[in-house]
Amino acid sequence: MVLDNLRTAGVHQTRKADKIHFTSLHSWPGNYIGAEGRFLEGETERRAGIMIGPEFGTLSRTDLVTAAREASEARFDVLIAAAFNYDGHASELTKLGPMPILKARMNPDLHMAADLKNTGKGNLFVVFGEPDLVVEPVSGQPDHVRIRIIGVDVFDPQTGDIRSGDTKSIAAWFIDTDYNEESFYVRHAYFLGAQDPYKSLKAALRAEIDEEAWATLYRDTSRPFPRPATGRVAVKVINHFGDEVMKVFTV
Repeated sequence: MVLDNLRTAGVHQTRKADKIHFTSLHSWPGNYIGAEGRFLEGETERRAGIMIGPEFGTLSRTDLVTAAREASEARFDVLIAAAFNYDGHASELTKLGPMPILKARMNPDLHMAADLKNTGKGNLFVVFGEPDLVVEPVSGQPDHVRIRIIGVDVFDPQTGDIRSGDTKSIAAWFIDTDYNEESFYVRHAYFLGAQDPYKSLKAALRAEIDEEAWATLYRDTSRPFPRPATGRVAVKVINHFGDEVMKVFTV
């Protein structure tokens, strides 16, 4: 069922031009890779190993690593994972050696595939790339840093390169300023988007919102925070489709 819909719908990204259209898609006798898909990168045909996640539950980082190794041994050009949900550590993984890993989130409508018309027009498989971030020092506070989000790195199927988009595709982003590698705690929360949702927020809450307070949340640069003792910081980014991706780094 998943392969039938994937064959018709392809894999979407934020921009329509970045959609991956498969020229062919058929089953593959792998342990983790269930299908081989072919698509055009410019005028060059590329082979993608397709991994399908569990119907219920999350796809783990261990499964992604194992599938990427299997894809590398089979000489695929890219691994495309399709799953309903990914665990936090899996969302950090975008490449294993030279093997690019695209994580496509499957639309929950696929749970009801028997009642779903396979027209290829729905966003059933959407890839959300890696956050593009800059850690900046704070003037006069050498023990503090702040984070500026530039956009999201996405895979360009026309060239095979990774390029950065802008912040228009980002709905919200959160920072765990002292990440323990187990649980993500929202310590900073910010909102973005192509249009300032201030008016929509007031209408939804049916209340007046302090515009000055809102301005401290609607921004692409975080407030300063002290360097964590562990040195680890995690940033989680959510797009307008509700897809999320997390990046962990040291400061």
